Amino acid sequence: MVTTLSGTPVVPGLAWAPALVVATGVPDEAIERYGDGAHADDEAALAAYDAAVAAVADGFRAKAAAADGATAGVLTASAGLATDRGLRAAVRKNLRAGQPLLTAVDHAVEQFVTVFTGMGGLMAERVTDLRDIRGRIVARLVGVPEPGVSLPATPTVLVASDLAPADTAGLDPRTVIALVTERGGPTSHTAIIARQLAIPCVVGAAGIVAAAAGRRLLVDGGTGVIELDPDPVAAESRVARDVAARADLAAWEGPGRTSDGHPVSLLANVADPASAAAAAAGPVQGVGLFRTELGFLDRTSEPSVAEQAAIYADVLAPFAAGDPWGERHVVVRTLDAGSDKPIAFAAHPDEENPALGVRGLRLSFTDHGLLERQLDAIADAARRAGTPTWVMAPMVATVDEARDFAAAVRSRGLRAGVMVEVPSAALLADRMLAEVDFLSIGTNDLTQYTMAADRMCTDLAHLTDPWQPAVLHLVALTAAAGQRVGKPVGVCGEAAADPLLACVLVGLGVTSLSMAVAAVRAVGARLGTVTLAQCQEMARAALAAPSPAAARDAARAVG
Repeated sequence: MVTTLSGTPVVPGLAWAPALVVATGVPDEAIERYGDGAHADDEAALAAYDAAVAAVADGFRAKAAAADGATAGVLTASAGLATDRGLRAAVRKNLRAGQPLLTAVDHAVEQFVTVFTGMGGLMAERVTDLRDIRGRIVARLVGVPEPGVSLPATPTVLVASDLAPADTAGLDPRTVIALVTERGGPTSHTAIIARQLAIPCVVGAAGIVAAAAGRRLLVDGGTGVIELDPDPVAAESRVARDVAARADLAAWEGPGRTSDGHPVSLLANVADPASAAAAAAGPVQGVGLFRTELGFLDRTSEPSVAEQAAIYADVLAPFAAGDPWGERHVVVRTLDAGSDKPIAFAAHPDEENPALGVRGLRLSFTDHGLLERQLDAIADAARRAGTPTWVMAPMVATVDEARDFAAAVRSRGLRAGVMVEVPSAALLADRMLAEVDFLSIGTNDLTQYTMAADRMCTDLAHLTDPWQPAVLHLVALTAAAGQRVGKPVGVCGEAAADPLLACVLVGLGVTSLSMAVAAVRAVGARLGTVTLAQCQEMARAALAAPSPAAARDAARAVG
């Protein structure tokens, strides 16, 4: 009998509890009762579809309104996907071809699943979302509650093949004390939301659904190992030690520094005023990534400069007063739309592979006014809030792009930077820094593009691991360029939330780490246990390792 399984570690921590295996879907008997439906004609059937879609989208929006940060952004994007005009057009075409409504919906969704899967990259991440949306639409049509996770009453390890954002966002960390999925990678939506909730999490654990039923699991979110029916006394002892260690972390109040006093700015990733207010109340030295997309998603028209400025000012304001260690700043990322985050009012081209297409800064190549208006709004918000504001562009690939962006930002009195997500930006980091004031490494996309591996492909999860030595070499190259000219180089991808990897990143020369606010104390406390020299030795060991697992082990052995 299998006693251990392993996957990709996402959120560190130990948890031991009975497994709850989730199987979501609409009951077969409800679908059978519905049959072909009772619609007078195709237009009546389409009207029923529209009503179901509206209810599903409203449900996503309601959950987004009750959430914040990355969770709110993911749910808002799901609302936009549910109401996608292309999906509706496919349903209508299928109805006119004589298909009953449920069949028309099923075939339309699978058509888009095939397209998204073929695109790979970020678009393939939306396959889980699409199938979740289909289940919710079908449930609305047949008159049963939308499928989803039924929250347990007692502490449980939640096990699933995969989870949609709406399911993960609704989890209660008091009862769902760990999360294990068969699919997904370390930068999937499930992983991102699990980090925000600080739930120990392992993804890509092949065979866990079949193996877990009726068993108690010991989940180690730091190593990715899941033990099935371990010795209860030993399991309880290990969990008790972990709980005590995490309690110590909760007392950490900053500032970020190694045990010998080397400073490391610990920053928060935010997406809206609510997440900014929550972050400002914690031990952070500012914001390293303000995702501005939330104000654009699920909109049919571009927000005005005044509308944008009002939102941005509400995000900037909590950081105007500084903190006990000095001035706090906010790094604003300009619109990172396209690929998995299309916006209705932007001229997205019809692309075979949007992950390699017109996204991020590239939207401004054909609609420069979109960027100019956003920069005007950011500058206005910065003046109103009185908060030091830095601005960076996503998906920058050339030095010319960096130069032009920096000129536009500086003309408004703001500091300019670019994100290092494309390998070319890392390889040209010296030349990029000659044009901008800072660099910020987005490890999620940098890993995907470096390893040519879809972030959501479970079979390739070992390639999309930020511990990949090739990715660490690009980080080292970028950080070294910053050190040579004395300019900041931060990390704002999910890698910054891994306490062990944070030590390695500091050893590589990274000057700031930005993450979900729930991860800050764990990262800060871990950095406080090692010297800068140890971090540098951990970095050398990880760079020399042949694989992500070996890199983790090598770094752990040093620090």
